[in-house]
Amino acid sequence: MSRYRPPQPPSSLYITPEGYTALDDELKALWKRRHDVVAALSAAAAEGDRSENAEYIYRKKELRGIDRRIRYLQKRLPDFKVVHNKPATRDRIFFGAWVTLENGDGSEVTYRIVGADETNPQRGFISIDSPVARTLLKKAINDEVRVKTPSGEQCFIVSAIRY
Repeated sequence: MSRYRPPQPPSSLYITPEGYTALDDELKALWKRRHDVVAALSAAAAEGDRSENAEYIYRKKELRGIDRRIRYLQKRLPDFKVVHNKPATRDRIFFGAWVTLENGDGSEVTYRIVGADETNPQRGFISIDSPVARTLLKKAINDEVRVKTPSGEQCFIVSAIRY
């Protein structure tokens, strides 16, 4: 059995202004954190034998993780397309919309369609690349939406759209 996995399709470059600001702030905070980790790493390295120095090994691992995230953000931030404008027709679902869906049993769930780098399931932010968001795009209030989920197909009614 091979370990090869085909590369993931590239995610969309769209992002909300709030998401862009959050990622930019994260990058600035990472640079500050990196400075502190490098100082702690050099202090741990000065203690002597590095092969059995847990502090040194931990700080090296932490520095690798910070550097990996900094590289990713530095590569990704310039390519983003920040969506500042709201759509002309606000009665349809587009990027940045808050969408309230009603299930068949009357329960409601609210999602916001955002860029791939700002998804957050706890806050109800779903990626524009997700199957649910792709199904919702260009739908209007009272439209029926059928979404295939791992637990089976679900049917929703669009009950509210806001930007």
